Amino acid sequence: MIGRNVLDMRLFNLEMKVFLGTLVLALAATGCVTKSKADAQARAAYMAGQQAAYQSMGGAVTDVVVFGNVQKHEVPWVDGLTLAQALATANYLGSHDPQDIILKRNSIETEINPKDLLNGQNMELKPGDQISVVGQ
Repeated sequence: MIGRNVLDMRLFNLEMKVFLGTLVLALAATGCVTKSKADAQARAAYMAGQQAAYQSMGGAVTDVVVFGNVQKHEVPWVDGLTLAQALATANYLGSHDPQDIILKRNSIETEINPKDLLNGQNMELKPGDQISVVGQ
C-alpha cells in the first residue's frame, strides 16, 4: 500500500509540473501589456465612446466639439475661433496639464503638443473640427 501512495504522489507531482509548465507557456504566448500601453488603450476607448455618443445625439456641424475631461463639449464656432480659445471655452477639468491634444478635421488627425500651444503656436479652427484633450 505504501508503494502505491508513493507512486501516486510522484504521478501527481509530474502532473503538477506539466500543468505549471503549460500555464507559464500560455502566459508567455499571450504577452504582457505595459501600464502605459494599457492607459493609452483605455484613453482611446474612452475617446471613441465619447465621439460615438456625440454623433448619436446628432451634434451640430457648425460647432467645434471637444472630447475629454472638459466642462463644455460643444463650442459654438465663430469666424476666427482659435484652438486656444476653444479649449479655454471648453474649460479643461483635469488635475494635471493635458498630455496631448488631437485635432480631427475631415478624418485627418493632427497631434498637438500642449506645450507648443502654450508657447504661442495656435491655429484657427473650422466648423465641425473635433478636439480630443488627452489627460494623464
